[in-house]
Amino acid sequence: MKKIGFLSFGHWTPSPQSQTRSASDALLQSIDLAVAAEELGADGAYFRVHHFARQLGSPFPLLAAVGAKTKRIEIGTAVIDMRYENPLYMAEDAGAADIIAGGRLQLGISRGSPEQVIDGWRYFGYGPPEGQTAADMARRHTEVLLEVLRGNGFAQPNPRPMFANPTGLLRIEPHSEGLRERIWWGAGSNATAAWAAKIGMNLQSSTLKDDETGEPFHVQQASQIRVFREAWKEAGHTREPRISVSRSIFALVDDRDRAYFGRDGKDEDQIGFIDEKTRAIFGRSYAAEPDVLIQQLAKDEAIAEADTLLLTVPNQLGVDYNAHVIEAILTHIAPALGWR
Repeated sequence: MKKIGFLSFGHWTPSPQSQTRSASDALLQSIDLAVAAEELGADGAYFRVHHFARQLGSPFPLLAAVGAKTKRIEIGTAVIDMRYENPLYMAEDAGAADIIAGGRLQLGISRGSPEQVIDGWRYFGYGPPEGQTAADMARRHTEVLLEVLRGNGFAQPNPRPMFANPTGLLRIEPHSEGLRERIWWGAGSNATAAWAAKIGMNLQSSTLKDDETGEPFHVQQASQIRVFREAWKEAGHTREPRISVSRSIFALVDDRDRAYFGRDGKDEDQIGFIDEKTRAIFGRSYAAEPDVLIQQLAKDEAIAEADTLLLTVPNQLGVDYNAHVIEAILTHIAPALGWR
């Protein structure tokens, strides 16, 4: 059994070929797709966060709105770039969104990927201390966030406050119990997966990771998951961790599917460089008739290792078509593979 959700980047463009032509379209259609996915029986609605781009940016208003419009589906991010975040303000926003959703928030965070502008986090007022990197800064922001989400008091109260305080040190409010255990780290390498396990975060692994062995993407990703699990065990955590992988998967069940994805041509892994030093491997897309797709997915070692599968959706094709994409996987693929 697997939890199956969708992951939307929330792209928008004024092009007449797009059904998502404005920021308003991207946000409102994201809410509508989450509602539709819940009605279809999907388990998660996840959103990617990019700054300085015509995509979904600040996530918490969207997460709160989705939480208010749905009742069961998990609501999450994959991922928020922690180089840009004030961890205390983030804890307030996350706590509020989680309370609105009734404890359904699954917050995916990471050190981020190459962005639209150079060192974009500097425009947000952040920079690493002397001798540290932006990745170090992201991990430090993460550690602060995780600590304040525990709900312990740490701030000295004013002896003459405007409003009466509880006794002792004060904590960030609103505090949402259990949210600390629903934080995920988007790991691009085996080492960062092990670090996430050590400090007690769940694992998100996307369609991109460092090419560390030259093996096929799904094999490297499965190895990363096993590294994570071993580090989790060594850390002595008492709960079971969650692990998600992302995939572009399209069951070709009608003429629209065949027109959009029948000749996609991305059925092999791709190699590239995400910066000057990092060689990366990009996982293949899957698009085939259901019987062929079932055989292909059965051989994907990383999907087999994960408990959660996030389907990356082409959001600019509109809510109705993306709901169809999700329904096709839930109906034609998931039962045959034992995911349902």
